[in-house]
Amino acid sequence: MTESIAAKGALERRLEVHVPHDTVEKAIESRVKSFSRTARLKGFRPGKAPLSVVKRQFGAQIRDEVVNEIVREHLGTALQEHQLAPVANPHIEPLPTEKGEGLRFAAHFEVYPQISLTGLSDIEVTRLTADVGDADVDAMIETLRKQRPTYRPATAPAVEGDRLTVSFEGRLNGVAFEGGTAEGVEIILGAGRMIKDFEAGLLGMQAGETKIVPVTFPTDYGKADLAGQSTEFTIRVVTHEQAELPAIDDDFCAAFGVTEGGLAGLRAEVTDNMRRELAENIRAKLKTQVLDKLLASHPLDVPKAAVESELRQLQIEWLRRIGADLNNLKQAPPREPFEENAKRRVAVGLLMGEIIREQKLQVDVKALEERIELAAISYADPEAAVAQIKADERLRSQFAGSLLEDQAVEWLLTQMKVVDQPATFKELMNFGA
Repeated sequence: MTESIAAKGALERRLEVHVPHDTVEKAIESRVKSFSRTARLKGFRPGKAPLSVVKRQFGAQIRDEVVNEIVREHLGTALQEHQLAPVANPHIEPLPTEKGEGLRFAAHFEVYPQISLTGLSDIEVTRLTADVGDADVDAMIETLRKQRPTYRPATAPAVEGDRLTVSFEGRLNGVAFEGGTAEGVEIILGAGRMIKDFEAGLLGMQAGETKIVPVTFPTDYGKADLAGQSTEFTIRVVTHEQAELPAIDDDFCAAFGVTEGGLAGLRAEVTDNMRRELAENIRAKLKTQVLDKLLASHPLDVPKAAVESELRQLQIEWLRRIGADLNNLKQAPPREPFEENAKRRVAVGLLMGEIIREQKLQVDVKALEERIELAAISYADPEAAVAQIKADERLRSQFAGSLLEDQAVEWLLTQMKVVDQPATFKELMNFGA
């Protein structure tokens, strides 16, 4: 066997292989003899048909099978000799040959880029630091109170937090438009479920009052015929209720799973949750910064085949989120919005993979268990969620991969210059802004 290799681009390769005539013919002859021992042909006992008859009837089929096997075998050998690892299955191109010349073919494929991790000590990243203070916990408990209001008939004009039931008619250029009229619509002022101008017009109104409110639709509104248009709505307030927040008593604490310790127990539980979310936020921000700067300092040519695979995975993830058929990519949105993310994910994967190999990082079983248990906390039945994740090989592999990637980021932080920068819970979590 002889072969030659040529680069067709940064990552594209063309490997040409020649298998001698004798090698091919001997393999075919051997397969014909083997096949003839069990072949059933009309007029002959099993295994007794002459080779010439077997060749005449099954020769083309046998040759195709043998040639395919020879291509796979010799391609594998050639790739190993040249220390080449294709990103995806090579495309095989049969090449013309003269009689008696044997078999020639060319394999077209992409290889992974060569990665050299250099200059890491020159990269500076900022690590935000913060803690949860008493005022942050007070604000969070107040937010929890606002999530569980009771309502009573209002005795004052409408303010944010009030609940109104309204009927309305919208007009564009004096004419009622489709979708602009409704009866008995419930609105919580400040919830942002209605157009900003519409909600603002309700402030100060009371039950039984009717008012004409000018409303300009956002330029990015979902209906093109209304986007950016100036309209007016005649709004009638049918009912108006004021929110009454619950007292922070044992019943309130129990509603959030705290059955012992009263307010002190609730504060401790809330504080733990806030610190856990804060730590995750800081970690995520730092990880994103580390990866962004690593990518900027180590630009890579990414294999098209790997990007294609990642694009498909992103589309499948999108289908999974909306509960659609995962095998019907026609339901997924166009590929273009996913392309940059796919390229980034491939590049990050290659860089992380190189670090994991170089540093011989391995998944810590205990750390993996803790990560799965932590992820399951948000489920109604954490124990069942843990069992489900462990039983699903795909999910378990995702958790293991994420853990290895985080270990690689931790290693990078030991190589980069890290500058701590104080911040607050409010700033980092965009809480109460």
